[in-house]
Amino acid sequence: MPSTTENFDVIIIGSGIGGLTLALELAGSAKVVLVTKRALADTNTRLAQGGFSAVLGEDDALDLHFADTLTAGAGICREDVVRMVVESGPTAVKRLLGQGVQFDRDPDGTLQLTREGGHSRRRVTHARDATGLAIQTALTQRIREHPEVTVLEHHHAVDLITRARLAKGRGSGHPGDRDDRVLGVYVLDTESERVRALAAPVVCLATGGAGRAYVYTSNPKVATGDGVAMAYRAGARVANMEFFQFHPTLLFHPIENNFLISEALRGEGGILRNSDGEAFMARYHELRDLAPRDIVARAIDSELKTRGDASVFLDMTHLAPDFLESHFPTIHGRCMSVGIDMRTTPIPVVPGAHYMCGGVQVDQDARTNLRGLLAIGEVSCTGLHGANRLASNSLLEGAVYAVRAADTARQLLADATPLPKLDLPSWDAGDARSPDERVLLNHSWDEIRNLMSNYVGIVRSNRRLKRAERRLELLYGELREDYWRYLLSADLIELRNLCTVAQLIVRSALMRQESRGLHYSIDYPDTDDLNWRHESSLRRPVYD
Repeated sequence: MPSTTENFDVIIIGSGIGGLTLALELAGSAKVVLVTKRALADTNTRLAQGGFSAVLGEDDALDLHFADTLTAGAGICREDVVRMVVESGPTAVKRLLGQGVQFDRDPDGTLQLTREGGHSRRRVTHARDATGLAIQTALTQRIREHPEVTVLEHHHAVDLITRARLAKGRGSGHPGDRDDRVLGVYVLDTESERVRALAAPVVCLATGGAGRAYVYTSNPKVATGDGVAMAYRAGARVANMEFFQFHPTLLFHPIENNFLISEALRGEGGILRNSDGEAFMARYHELRDLAPRDIVARAIDSELKTRGDASVFLDMTHLAPDFLESHFPTIHGRCMSVGIDMRTTPIPVVPGAHYMCGGVQVDQDARTNLRGLLAIGEVSCTGLHGANRLASNSLLEGAVYAVRAADTARQLLADATPLPKLDLPSWDAGDARSPDERVLLNHSWDEIRNLMSNYVGIVRSNRRLKRAERRLELLYGELREDYWRYLLSADLIELRNLCTVAQLIVRSALMRQESRGLHYSIDYPDTDDLNWRHESSLRRPVYD
């Protein structure tokens, strides 16, 4: 029987700034396939409003960006990584300009810079309040111009294929062991419902985050933690999963409940007020409304719980109406669509899950502990963010690590010459059938998100975490049965992955017996530098 395996040099999973940049870097020099589970533009990158941080201003310096990142990271950033990424920032901006990204400019033609929370200088270059969309649009267009890059839209990665996975039926091989390596990935074509086996000596995860684990989130529906879950199942190490960043200001509205109100509004003078009109941030931090995100999010959470209010308010009414319309047209337009005029009325806001600071643990060259597996962007834990990401450092990280991953991929391909053609086993559905009670999957989805929001949110306790751990263990057992009982679907794959990531967040939070950065525990309210000034790390010993 002829092989159904499709062989490539590099498989890239994800189509945000990291995945697209990596594909463009390798285009023409390697046989590349870019896999994305929806359309190319359905990414977290597209929704990034704030901007791209890099030292470009005359009053700025690399050391200042370095120091601001370390301060936000609360003591566990990898300083060598921070230095490398910060120093690469100006070049990354030039590369994006070369790809056609249209950043805003001042009348004299210089790039326009804004300041966001935690930054000591104006260093955030932007495209009004839709920077991510400008980047996504330009890079997507460049990819469309490279026919040598195979693009598989509406293809959902199911699981990584490794030596250990293939050997487990013979009673040998353990995920992540020294002799283990990635061989490819199974992907579900969600339109034909066919599972395809893609083989390559290099696989790069660029799958983004997992904000959909929570009820309130700025993330799109695709952000279900697929890359972290797949890597963890394959034996890759994950780190710092307890540090989930909650953006302080999501629009509070019964319909538009996941629309982000950019940090740039506070950077331009926005004031947070409670229902009495008090500018309350002065009670929480000396930087007031420009304090780091974790502090602002906890302050809002405290105000809501203490006062019993449903939201706080971001007041921009003291700024010029023309300025607000010209600088924040997307936010102004979206607010107007739901009856809120930010020029005359404060915007109701609440914190929401925004950015996963942990992820698949990688080195400076984007390598994981599993040979041939790379990870870039939000799915990875590089050490740049530490315990809390500095605003607008995420797009920077994705762009910088994509270039480094390209260098690593080229090296891995050179070491693997001549490239072997693999014949991977076809996907075996066994006796699986179509699901007969979708209500079970829908209920599990709601239960996970409510558990995480109520028990594993901005402020945590051991009691709530342990309760979440028990519930998630039961849910995962049920989902595991469903996974093998039913034919694969995007919903089933995402739900399984989301539950895995939720478990990793809870386990990591229970491990860290202190409060640091984005992880705040009422049982351990102090920071413990003696015992906990390091990354957390988890690795699965066996396949499920």
